[in-house]
Amino acid sequence: MSARRLRRLLRGLDVPVPFDVRSFADRIAERRGRPIHLVPVAGLTGVCGLWIATDAADMIFFEEETAPFHQEHIVLHELGHVLCDHYPASATLAELAELLLPSLDPALVRRVLGRAGYSTEEEREAEMLATLIRQRVHTGTTLADRLRAAFDGFHG
Repeated sequence: MSARRLRRLLRGLDVPVPFDVRSFADRIAERRGRPIHLVPVAGLTGVCGLWIATDAADMIFFEEETAPFHQEHIVLHELGHVLCDHYPASATLAELAELLLPSLDPALVRRVLGRAGYSTEEEREAEMLATLIRQRVHTGTTLADRLRAAFDGFHG
């Protein structure tokens, strides 16, 4: 997907003002006609975020033990996968889904995407879309505001 196509996709999104990532996910869910559940998980290993699509809902898992600014970016990245309609490239991510959700019937899982790097085109697209969304919603914030948000939750 080209940067131009991603910008066109962004223009078509209903972005809440003031921005709240959960409200944004709810708007995407409404547009898609299926719920999106945002689930914080402590201690994700090898990934910061994970998207699991079942027949009934989309579930986005994100690292709980990081700054809120980073959590927001992780969720936006995974929502980028949802919006771009990406599909998984690795069976090892399905295994990760089984570890996270042992009670979930693996037959229900249609898609599993986790973020461990930026090595594939889909990862680059999702990251670009997350960045474009952040630029749109945080335009006008000062550097001090962004630094405060980035370090919120860290205590020295």
